[in-house]
Amino acid sequence: MDAERLYRKQVNAWCLYDWANSAFATTIMAAVLPIFYATVAASGLDKTTATAYWGYTTAIALAVAAILSPLIGAAADALGARKKFLIGSALFGAAVTGLLVTVGEGQWLRASIIFGFAQLGFVISFVCYDSLLSFVARPGELDRVSTRGYALGYLGGGILLTINMVMILFPSLLGIPSAAIGVRLSFVSVTIWWALFTFPLARRVAEPPPAGTRTVADAGELVRRTFGDLKATFREIRRHKEAFRFLLAFWIYNDGIGTIIKMATIYGTEIGIGRDALIGALLVVQFVGFPFSLIFGKIAGRIGARPAILFGLAVYSGIAVFGFFLSEAWHFWVLAVVVGMVQGGTQALSRSLFASLTPRDRSAQWFGFYSVSHRFAGIAGPLLFALIAQLAGSSRYAIVSLVVFFVVGAWMLTRVDLEKGEGALIS
Repeated sequence: MDAERLYRKQVNAWCLYDWANSAFATTIMAAVLPIFYATVAASGLDKTTATAYWGYTTAIALAVAAILSPLIGAAADALGARKKFLIGSALFGAAVTGLLVTVGEGQWLRASIIFGFAQLGFVISFVCYDSLLSFVARPGELDRVSTRGYALGYLGGGILLTINMVMILFPSLLGIPSAAIGVRLSFVSVTIWWALFTFPLARRVAEPPPAGTRTVADAGELVRRTFGDLKATFREIRRHKEAFRFLLAFWIYNDGIGTIIKMATIYGTEIGIGRDALIGALLVVQFVGFPFSLIFGKIAGRIGARPAILFGLAVYSGIAVFGFFLSEAWHFWVLAVVVGMVQGGTQALSRSLFASLTPRDRSAQWFGFYSVSHRFAGIAGPLLFALIAQLAGSSRYAIVSLVVFFVVGAWMLTRVDLEKGEGALIS
């Protein structure tokens, strides 16, 4: 088999993990679980309190993941085990997700704990997955490969969400006794889908070598080396001022993106939009996101990744403002289409832009810090959303407050000198 064919197979296998984990992102994080949480797990609570509890759940789970991400990234680099850590955390997350079938009415705390552990597996797997990008893709193809992964994620997530919608909305067609059972079976489907489509990466993507040439003798040495490498990497990132500036900008603007992803469905539930319309609109996001992620990759090839990201952030500002006035189901559908147009491309190009500023031999450590930015961004937004919702008695003011994240993050992104940042890796 020639080298070009091997390269394509490895790229396809890497991209397919986006297809695999999108099951958790769509069914669990965005579509089915938030509604299940609000109407079943948090039954007995008023709607605004249920929304706030979901926000707190998301924030706490992401905080734990953010703290662990750079540690695990440093350990993965030290051991040369990026792929192994990815597979282990993915299978852990998939298995824990299946436990959601045991959540009953009023058991919001149980649902929160299960979701928190499942999301931990999801986040840690992404640290190692993202860190493999610079090993899998050729330097000139980072944007294209990253956006392709996101595109496959949207398609895979859309396909499984379609299946789950049939299970929930038309259970008798599949011999399922009720919609309630269909919801619980959708949690099991995520477990199967996530685990099954992780295996192509396990089979075809090579494990990159460990950082440096030192060996790790025992667990104590691993811990000492991990913390030592982590401290050294943090100092190094701070010396790479442009990469550090990008992380700060990403931290801020991705906060807004992540909050919209996590809070949109439960926000729609609070203002009275029906379950079927909410899930249908989120399905639209998936299938719109598939082609537009690829389009963003082509646009980045013409004008650069940063201008494409800035365009996406301008659109997100408009989404947050329009969300304040949202009242009808068709409003939610319109927003779903617009979100689908910019969501995947903006995040995929952020990933590839950071990869271009990252030393390959320490990519997992650097992406550990990228994940910290990514996940802490996911803490502040939902936390602010929850606090404003409780204080104002409505989530409308919470949704419009997200504009500040997009505006400030975009301004900070314009301050990053990309040429200087890429040059620092060569010097």
